[in-house]
Amino acid sequence: MSQGGAIDLDTSVAYPLKQASAALRSAMEEALRPLGMNVTRYSCLELLSQRPGSSNSDLARGAFVTRQSMNVLLQALEQEGLVHRPAHAPVGKVLPAQLTDLGREHLARASAAVRAVEVRMLADLSPAEQAAALRALQAMTRALQDGGEPAGGSAAEQDGGLGERLG
Repeated sequence: MSQGGAIDLDTSVAYPLKQASAALRSAMEEALRPLGMNVTRYSCLELLSQRPGSSNSDLARGAFVTRQSMNVLLQALEQEGLVHRPAHAPVGKVLPAQLTDLGREHLARASAAVRAVEVRMLADLSPAEQAAALRALQAMTRALQDGGEPAGGSAAEQDGGLGERLG
């Protein structure tokens, strides 16, 4: 942190993390575009591959879009023959979605394109560095999703109160 509580971009972890996220999304969009796909379509197909029968709400959460946006996407994927949902909900209002054979074919091509992006992104990292990066990202995600204090206590407790003494 710099004076006044402003973020110091040279030492912030969040800023390069956001840069990496934006660069990854851009590279994925570029790789998927020739396949007639985008990141959201790919995410939906990938989620359905790994979690068959997912609801609209589950898919929306997994793809980081609204339920309304996911519903529009699922309707388009159904019309294209990539996804199938029953005409009537077997239980309640949920229409569980399934990939069709054509959907699996499209996903296979898209997954190869996305994997190539990931390989490019990780090319300069050793396997140990990749594993450490994965653990660090998972820990950051957990810390934000838990909404509480970091596992080691507050930032002031972690730095021995140094921030308070310097500030």
